[in-house]
Amino acid sequence: MEILKIPHHQTWALRHKVMWPDKPLDYVKLENDESGLHYGLFIDGELTSVISLFIENGTGQFRKFATQATEQGKGYGSRLLHFLFEEVQNQNLTEIWCNARVDKAGFYQKFGMRTTDKQFTKGGIDYVIMKRNIK
Repeated sequence: MEILKIPHHQTWALRHKVMWPDKPLDYVKLENDESGLHYGLFIDGELTSVISLFIENGTGQFRKFATQATEQGKGYGSRLLHFLFEEVQNQNLTEIWCNARVDKAGFYQKFGMRTTDKQFTKGGIDYVIMKRNIK
């Protein structure tokens, strides 16, 4: 297993396959992808999990966190998220947050994230904003 910083365009195929396979590829591309930090977890050289971090005004938002369906439940996503939290410790951020699918909130709570009262629906999926203080 290896975690590497990767170019933004390398995240797109896995994001698409895992998150929105019924939408066009452009649906998973973010307007600010070029300004983000993107990480990939590789198993035997194959990209297995991706996550993207966007930093603004001392806070970080991670987005488009995806793990190949056949590899979910094996701890790879947890390793990548743990790695990301270690990375943000070095960025002098005060907080990290995400738009979590409501049915995945329990996963993020294991990492010290807390749900907020802000919820929304996008593409027929319910989301909740979750946050974690850094430091």
